[in-house]
Amino acid sequence: MKIQHLVLKEIIHRKLNFSLSVFATLIATASLIGSIVLLRVHDIKTQSILQEKEAKLQERMDILKDDMRKAMLILGFNVVILPKDQNLADWYSDDYSAKDMPEAYVDRLANSDILSIRHLLPSLQQKIEWPERRRKIILVGTRGEVPNLHQTPQKPMVQPVPFGSITLGYELHRSMDIRVNDTVKLMGKMFTVNKCYDERGNQDDITAWINLKEAQELLGKEGRISAILALECLCTGNSLPIIRKEIAAILPDTQVIERESRALARAEARTKVAQEAAMTLEKEKLARETIRHEMERMASILIPVILLACALWIAFMGFINVRSRREEIGILRAVGVSARDIFMLFTWKHLSIGILGGFLGLVLGTILPFMSSGPDQVIQIGVVGSLIFWLGLGALSMIGASFLSIVAGWIPAMIASRQDPAEVLRGE
Repeated sequence: MKIQHLVLKEIIHRKLNFSLSVFATLIATASLIGSIVLLRVHDIKTQSILQEKEAKLQERMDILKDDMRKAMLILGFNVVILPKDQNLADWYSDDYSAKDMPEAYVDRLANSDILSIRHLLPSLQQKIEWPERRRKIILVGTRGEVPNLHQTPQKPMVQPVPFGSITLGYELHRSMDIRVNDTVKLMGKMFTVNKCYDERGNQDDITAWINLKEAQELLGKEGRISAILALECLCTGNSLPIIRKEIAAILPDTQVIERESRALARAEARTKVAQEAAMTLEKEKLARETIRHEMERMASILIPVILLACALWIAFMGFINVRSRREEIGILRAVGVSARDIFMLFTWKHLSIGILGGFLGLVLGTILPFMSSGPDQVIQIGVVGSLIFWLGLGALSMIGASFLSIVAGWIPAMIASRQDPAEVLRGE
């Protein structure tokens, strides 16, 4: 009779012993395979969560940036391009330029490949006497922003004043009781009040804005402007030296100044938005990494303990099996079965235990981590690993379980093979 046939008979005859040994192998294999798959599932969930968080943070950043852009309207433009012969002491005291330069400068700047500034706004400013109202005011003519033709179009920070319209600062419309849609005369020309600004606490409160062409006609300065306002692009870091160098190459007879407090406020606002998004994402990443490290630490402690306990259990079942088959072993030895064949008989049984327990452990160790993902986060098997990964995992479970079972049953098999048939039969 072949050894494999004897093993099959033994398994059928002693089902409980075999089942308990298979169960121990199943637990050992499921623990090892389950920990590997669980870590892979955790990594995939982490990647999915981080991508979702990143998308939400990007959406939130876009909203914050838009809100910040609107808030920056209060600060205004932070780069001012003035004629080279403008005395800066006079400009700082009056906050407007008394000199002028060609309006074509702004178009030349917009058509260049300058990267350090955007949102170009030409203006003509002059302190005048409003003859009809007998008030000194600052008259500003503006035509609206001129886009940088080589850059991505940006939403304008300010809107142009329409032809025939006028926008008044707080002190002007308050003191003269002027309201929106009223008609006023300025230097002999009729204008419709387009807007009335709230109090700003600076020279804007005594400023009147009209269309640039109309301002040039009224002041007799056709084709001339007094300043070009621009927004510094903070992507270049400390960019004022860069801005001055680039503008000097395009408009050599101009000078550039920066309103530092406004630039700093804008930079801090943008930096705060970016830092908040980065910190939130980094915190989530660190939290997921911490969870993974804890899982690895627990697995490194529990898996060896489980493997040792299962090995001892299999060995214990092997000793019980050898003891219960003592008479059978004596008879087999008496009829000529060699000690090697007895050893192989128990080894084949433990190999069968390892193969069956390894297969069942592979199935259980694979299913449990997927069940832990929950119905709201269904993870496909193909996402966790490729075919090679699963084949390797299957080979690991089958070979590992068989090795564990054979090693655990080695001593019982050696004891069985070395029993003296004469001693066994005489005792019986």
